[in-house]
This record gives sequence, structure tokens and C-alpha cells, in this order.
Amino acid sequence: MPINILMPALSPTMEEGNLAKWLVKEGDQIAPGDVIAEIETDKATMEVEAVEEGTVGKIVVAEGTSGVKVNEVIALLLEEGEDASALEGAGSASAPKADGSSSGNGADQAREAPPAPAASPAVEVGAPAAAAPAPAPVTASGDRVFSSPLARRLAQQNGLDLKAINGTGPHGRIVKRDIEAALQAGTGKAAPAAAPAAEAPKAAVAAGPSDEQILKLFEEGSYELVPHDGMRKTIARRLTESKQSVPHFYLSVDCQLDALLKLRSQLNASAPTDKDGKPAYKLSVNDMVIKAQALALKAVPAANASWTDGGMLLHKHADVGVAVAIDGGLITPIIRRAEEKTLSVISTEMKDLASRARERKLKPEEYQGGTTAVSNLGMFGIKDFSAVINPPHATILAVGAGEQRAVVKDGALAIATVMTVTLSTDHRAVDGALGAELMQAFKGFIENPMSMLV
Repeated sequence: MPINILMPALSPTMEEGNLAKWLVKEGDQIAPGDVIAEIETDKATMEVEAVEEGTVGKIVVAEGTSGVKVNEVIALLLEEGEDASALEGAGSASAPKADGSSSGNGADQAREAPPAPAASPAVEVGAPAAAAPAPAPVTASGDRVFSSPLARRLAQQNGLDLKAINGTGPHGRIVKRDIEAALQAGTGKAAPAAAPAAEAPKAAVAAGPSDEQILKLFEEGSYELVPHDGMRKTIARRLTESKQSVPHFYLSVDCQLDALLKLRSQLNASAPTDKDGKPAYKLSVNDMVIKAQALALKAVPAANASWTDGGMLLHKHADVGVAVAIDGGLITPIIRRAEEKTLSVISTEMKDLASRARERKLKPEEYQGGTTAVSNLGMFGIKDFSAVINPPHATILAVGAGEQRAVVKDGALAIATVMTVTLSTDHRAVDGALGAELMQAFKGFIENPMSMLV
């Protein structure tokens, strides 16, 4: 029986993706590890590898199709000994069609990701819903048991518990031969019946203009309606959830930058150059802000935390996300263990991450997670602002422009370059006094920048 190839969930926030390009075609033999397709997620364009071996039997979703839901059947894979006759009744037109006509030589995708928690288990195309294979089980420790759709279906039909079977496929994945071996050996306990999952409550949706109002405005030529893409939908959902569920509060402080700017100029002037005279690095103020925030979290470890209902997560390292504006939205690549890295390394990494972010070429592990974030709008002349926390972070630092202001030094007026920074904190994890302690530590590193070089 052909194996359903599903649209994989390539990130925790992914609900749908665009099937940008097939790298194989119908009739091709594929093996685990073969790169077979390119999928555009809400954040990046990613290559997808095969996890099963077989022959590409049928392409259900054509190259160029947008809005393909996670876990939707996109192709069918024939196993050894199967031919095209096995495809009869499979691969029905339930999948979305690509814009325009589709030629018969479009390519196929063959990677299946484990079903997302909120999604229904994969159902064989053309089969009744009652015959759907069981969703991938989890062990007592909460780890997911990875298995192929065919293995899940055979285990369900024969009353086997996948948690009691050792997988021999790629990365320990349970495949057909493991089920057959368990049946032959008489191993594998009867799978317990799964309790039906409670349906998640639907979020209330703010009322917008009616269809009649939109049509009237179109006829008047008042505006152009631009559909939301996946990134904009994800940003809207996550930040709305953040403001509704995370109790934000804000702390602002002014930092004098003159010593930092002087040290930055000295470090850039002393940077080694290559044979063409190009310096090995060019530090920005933002690079030094990232380092200062990381060192401040190291100095105040209680603030390097994330709230969970079960307990407080205290992070051992400062993984600093940095907001990068890209077409249609923003993304937050992460400088891992920033407290341990030199300014030149942070600068080099940041330039690489920002460049690939704008090309949507980041890997999920390069923008997922982190312990805090920095959002800098100073280059746009913004004096100060408050940023929205991106869970699971408990803090985000909003950085304004450095500008000359009148200050009091030793009882007399003077001119200094001053930058206002505002810390948004999750009050469940970082109280007022703890947030103030973190800001004082940050200010100390900014105004005494030599301490960042020790």
C-alpha cells in the first residue's frame, strides 16, 4: 500500500507552507537523506530530506502551490514490489492545486515530519476515516516515538504498541520491517486506547469590515487588499498572545555612550586586514549592546529566566535574539552563548545571520528559542519605545538612538551622547527590583565598555 507523504511541520509555529520546488520527479528512486523538495515556511525556505526509501509514485501537490496545510498529503511513495496499480483510489484531489495548469512532470517530496500536536493524524487518501493510522505515540517521559505512516497503520491493525518496539530506520524510526519482526517474534504489547483529546477553545476574532463593505470600498478604489502571508499571520498571532497572556511592565534608563563610541573606534581601527585591506570585522553599537545584555544576564542570573506553569526555567547561558527587519515582517536570529563570545565574533555572526535572515535562509535552530532579545530602532532616529516580549523570553531590550543631550557632570552642565533603553519584562518571572538590577548591570557595561573586554 502506498505511503502518504505529508507536508512536514518545519517549525513549532508552522501551520501551512508553500511547496516552492520539487527536486525529484515521479518514478525516481529515493533513499533516506535525499534532498527532495524546498518548502517555504513562515520564516525561511528550507530543504526537505526523505526519511523513507521507495519510488515516487504520484505527486499530489504541484510545485508552486501555496497554503498547503501541515500534515496534508502531498505525494505518494511506492514501496518495494508495488507498481502504479497500487495508486488507484489514492491521492485524491483533496490537496490544493497550484496556480495555473500543472504539467505531468512536476517533482515530488518525500519527507514526513511527525504530526503536529494540534493536527489530526494522517489519513490514507481514499480510505474511510475510521481506518486512519494512529498518531505517533509518546513515551512516559514525553518523548515522541517516530514511525512511518505504514508502520503506525500496521501496528494499529495488529494491536501493537509502538513504544514497545525498537526502530531500525533512520534515527531510530520504526518502519515496516520492525512491525513485521515484532509480529513474527510475538513481541509488542497491545496498544492502549488513547483518550480523546479535548478540543482546544477557539480564540475570539475581532470583527472586521463585512464582505459588502469591502466590495464597496474596492468599487470606489479606496484601497488595495493585500492578503496576509504566513509570516505576518504568525507575527500577529504570537504577539497578540504575548500581550494578552504575559503581564508586561517596563523599565527605562539613560546610558552615556561617549566611552563606548571611543572604544569602538579604537577597536575598529586596530582590526586586522586581509591582502586587499578589508578589515576582519567592523563593530557596531548594536554588537556591543548584545554583549552588554548577555553579560548583564550573567551578572544577574535570576533574570535569565522563562516562566512555565510547572516552574521557573533558569538558563545557564545568555542566548540573545536580535530583531532583524525583513520584507513583510521581522525575524529574530539568536547569538548563542553571547556572554562567552568576543565582540568581533558577535559582530561576524550577526552580519551572517542578518544576511541569511533577509534571504529567508535561516535554519530553525538559528531563530527558535533564546533567553532574551534586543530590538534596536536607534538607526531610524527613534528616541525610545517599548517592545513586545516574544515568549518563552521573559525580557526584551528596546534600544533607542544615541543623541547629544545636556547632562549634569560634577555639578555642572555638559554635553554627552545619551541612549535611552527600555526593558520589557514578564512580571511573572522578573519582578521590578530584579529588572532594575539587570538594567543597572547593563548600564554599567555600556558606560564602562572596557569591562566587556575582560
